[in-house]
Amino acid sequence: MTFRRHTFSPRVMSDLKKRSAFGILFYLVVPYCVFFTDGYMYRHPGFSFIALGVFSIICLFRIIHLFISGRAADEHSLLNRRIFFGSVVLTALTWGVIASLMLVQDNEQRVQLLTTICTTGFSSGGVIAFLPERRLSLLYNFLMLLPAAAIILLQGENPTLGIALLLYSAYLVLISLQGNAEYWNALENEFLLERRSEELRLASRTDALTGLCNRRHFDELLHLTFGLCARRGTPICLIMCDVDHFKAINDTQGHLAGDEYLRFIAQHLQEIFKRETDVVGRYGGEEFVVMLPDEQLASARMLAELFRSRVAASGLEYHGSTIRSTVSLGIAAGVPQAGDRPELFIGRADAALYAAKNAGRNKVVGYGEESDSPGV
Repeated sequence: MTFRRHTFSPRVMSDLKKRSAFGILFYLVVPYCVFFTDGYMYRHPGFSFIALGVFSIICLFRIIHLFISGRAADEHSLLNRRIFFGSVVLTALTWGVIASLMLVQDNEQRVQLLTTICTTGFSSGGVIAFLPERRLSLLYNFLMLLPAAAIILLQGENPTLGIALLLYSAYLVLISLQGNAEYWNALENEFLLERRSEELRLASRTDALTGLCNRRHFDELLHLTFGLCARRGTPICLIMCDVDHFKAINDTQGHLAGDEYLRFIAQHLQEIFKRETDVVGRYGGEEFVVMLPDEQLASARMLAELFRSRVAASGLEYHGSTIRSTVSLGIAAGVPQAGDRPELFIGRADAALYAAKNAGRNKVVGYGEESDSPGV
């Protein structure tokens, strides 16, 4: 999986909500401070009532939506994203229009100064909050500042203020683009770090040669599964497998050929023991181990015999020659009792394996039983 920049994801949506949530509280409080300054509310009651009412309703809606969307099901994520974006755009547009109308009113210099300060503050905070999504950040900046700058310049009474708003908007564009690049750089670094951590975690659990569980990870899974079977009173089977005369393959064909043959054995094991609960591992050297939870001895023996016969009947083509060998298998099965340890079953399976090898190899032996599969 590769990292793709500017791809909208639940993580980005979560960051946008977290970064903008606190600012909504200021949107609810600051406009009242502006409108009640110097008696402005009483000089323009109709405009103040409509402006504060509309802006407050939008902010309250955003707070409610943040609360609801956090608990909504995943299938509503696209709708919630659109509502979030729409409410943010509406917030910026509404205040941008309100501020532009206030800045062209006569004899309201004190309120206009406070309005300008609040507008630049709103736009700065919004640009920073919405950095993860550059289009939203840029649009928020434009809707907050450009209506006021445009109407001031068109009126012509205070062009300096209009130009200053345009320049500040341009500055915020640069901040938005740079901040967005830094956000995605950080997100990519986090992604690469997590992927590397996962690779290291898998490497610590996987046998590098065969891709099976290594012994350490197999032992961890065995202890967990063994305890679970003991509590439930369900059976567990362990199969120990050893490649017969493996040293001869290394001596005659070379160690690289021996490695390929171990991969060949691992592939056959995975093809036969393929339940989700089956665990196949390399136990060391040419020895493999299989754990079969909730499996009886008879079915485990049938699978082991299938594996034995398949290996005996097939060979590995390697550099123009065919490498053939056989495997010996020992099985230990039963329901773990209170006080039993996994090492007990490992020891039984190992004892059965050596019984199979002592009986002539290429055999399947259950613990405490005589071998009954054909020899070489």
